[in-house]
Amino acid sequence: MAGNFEETVVPHLDAAFNYARWLTRDEAEAEDLVQDACVRAMRFFSSFRHDNARAWLFTIVRNTWFSRVSRHRTAPKAIAVDEEHVVLVDGELDPEEQLLRQHAVLRVRTALEQLPADVREILVLRELEGLSYKEMAAVIGVPIGTVMSRLARARERLMAVLKLTARMETRR
Repeated sequence: MAGNFEETVVPHLDAAFNYARWLTRDEAEAEDLVQDACVRAMRFFSSFRHDNARAWLFTIVRNTWFSRVSRHRTAPKAIAVDEEHVVLVDGELDPEEQLLRQHAVLRVRTALEQLPADVREILVLRELEGLSYKEMAAVIGVPIGTVMSRLARARERLMAVLKLTARMETRR
């Protein structure tokens, strides 16, 4: 078994918060979700037997979220895209390239927000959090083949939304 809770789980809290924010679409709710998940993780840490604490914590975050959703049965909230968190600019780019990159990042983030939670989740786990197929399968609780097919369909849906928004932008 890995070291203590602080050494094993705490390094993954930022990633867990990012994942929770994508699941909940609300920053305050994501903070509460991660806090609840951490309480559960501490409670069950003695039974932790995996080498991958990140996937284990993501699984707890996901299960905690699903417990809340089924308990409250509320519609997911839409959140405004916070451009401050979106801007990832390479200092080597000229101002025009920086603006184009910012616009592209904003378009993708906005498109992700429009997708259903299950589609958004699979994309966030792979493309933003960088989990392997095996880790994703552990988090979601499905076989690797299912992860691969869901990811392929999710990418297709994201591309469809991006194409639609691009068409709408050119009509303006």
